[in-house]
Amino acid sequence: MAGLNHKAAEGIRRALKLGSIEQDVPMARFTSFRAGGAAEYLVTPGNEEELLEALAIIAGFGVPFFVLGNGTNLLVRDGGFEGFIIHIGKNFSDISVEGETLRAGAGALLSEAAGAALGASLGGLEFAAGIPGSVGGAVSMNAGAFGGEIKDVLAGAELAFAGGAAGPCISEAGNGAMGFSYRRCALCEAGGIVIGAAMKLRRTERAGIEAAMRDYAQRRAEKQPLSMPSAGSFFKRPEGSYAGRLISDAGLKGLSVGGAQVSELHAGFIVNRGGATAADICRLMEMVQKAVYERFGAVLEPEVKIIGKV
Repeated sequence: MAGLNHKAAEGIRRALKLGSIEQDVPMARFTSFRAGGAAEYLVTPGNEEELLEALAIIAGFGVPFFVLGNGTNLLVRDGGFEGFIIHIGKNFSDISVEGETLRAGAGALLSEAAGAALGASLGGLEFAAGIPGSVGGAVSMNAGAFGGEIKDVLAGAELAFAGGAAGPCISEAGNGAMGFSYRRCALCEAGGIVIGAAMKLRRTERAGIEAAMRDYAQRRAEKQPLSMPSAGSFFKRPEGSYAGRLISDAGLKGLSVGGAQVSELHAGFIVNRGGATAADICRLMEMVQKAVYERFGAVLEPEVKIIGKV
């Protein structure tokens, strides 16, 4: 596999004019956990054409790849990721507003999109102002907070697909075709790579938008461990309850493994107190899952994507 990866990397290097490819890149630099192993290759396409060229080469060699946004919902195991991590970042970050529609590239921060909506007096994205991820990541996992979700405002998305008889391609999909459910997007799970999104918003008094954003920001600051590296809420909400509540009721607040800890402020967060390894975080995750299941019979499924080798 290493030989194929090297050949694919050489092909991608020749194809990139605006983008870049790096080898053995520590993913702690690119993830909000500030922990984990290295990517064998990190590819940063300069535009849509370079993304398709990279996908074509990767598909041609049949080597593994993973798409990275802002890294706020990702943990790379300490053994690293063997293959290619494709970073959809600042080269895909344009934001524009036309009437009541906001268009954003997948690499734009969701908070930036919410800020642009505020500037245009468009309501609907207030819930997203404090979510640290990218637009692409938010669409691909139907991110949400304070009762709002991306599916509530998404008009449609532009997606790249690596496979198909004609090779990599870009197509558009409306909200109904995305297959949204709680923290899931079926079309993305089937291989769709979000490269842009259109949000259908509504004219709203700017003061009302600002007030909602201030309220949400205050609630986050009071209840979430924003000063420590984490990936936000670590577990998906189990049916009929909340992960943080179950973890707290199981007496697990403050439980630590190495540098990883169940937050003492919000039990739904696992934080890096300093020097945590991916193994620390995964071991703590498993201990929490076991304890909650034994106490309450509830299965906690991680919301954080965990990739790479142990």
